[in-house]
Amino acid sequence: MAGLFANIQRKAIGRERRLCTRQCHGKPGNQQELSTRHIDLMTEITLRQPRHGELAAKADGNPDGKGANGFMLDWYQSAPRGVIAKPQRQLLAEFFTSMLVLSATFKYRPVAGVPNYLYWINGDWNLSLIAPDEWSQERRENYAGTCVLQADRTWTIAPSENLAERNPVSDAVRRFYEAFNQMLNTDLTLEEVLPFYVWQMPYYQRLSANALARSIRSAIVLGDQTAISCRKWQRLLPRLEQMLPND
Repeated sequence: MAGLFANIQRKAIGRERRLCTRQCHGKPGNQQELSTRHIDLMTEITLRQPRHGELAAKADGNPDGKGANGFMLDWYQSAPRGVIAKPQRQLLAEFFTSMLVLSATFKYRPVAGVPNYLYWINGDWNLSLIAPDEWSQERRENYAGTCVLQADRTWTIAPSENLAERNPVSDAVRRFYEAFNQMLNTDLTLEEVLPFYVWQMPYYQRLSANALARSIRSAIVLGDQTAISCRKWQRLLPRLEQMLPND
């Protein structure tokens, strides 16, 4: 979670500094020049020179030490499919639930349509293919919900009963919601805060986050919702109870 939001905060701070520098030199800020929404940040993944041993080191989050061919296959398989225009509230809700899932630790490539299970364990989110009834009672108490990857690379969450009560799991979800809400408190557009490339994330999370960013950006374009500041989107953010209803 820290990596996702810290990356966005650095963008906002950097933009404000650039604007200040231009204005201090008597030059009006050029929003089009400063904007990054026309730049596909995937070039940073494909063109960036790897650090020493990065491709081979399993600890870097690439468990198979993938070369270019393996990456391109994963890139193709993670491409969003069936993206459509969506109402702004729905888009925000899907962005929130997807960011929550992708803040979790997982060491496998998620497959669309397959249930995944989200747990809050020792102060961190963890995504697993093991259902809560296959775990101990302690692990079941840390179960937050069942997550399913959609064809367009967004995630849905069916919340567990644990979220209906006050406990460490529901508190963690609420803190994430507050952080997500704060993330939107910027003049950057929503396209500019999408997680196209978050280098701190392990391989599969980074790949999934980029697929999510491509999906959300395509939905924004199809819905003619481009160039809208995050603060305007923030006013439309549904309440947490609306995004994760517990009937």
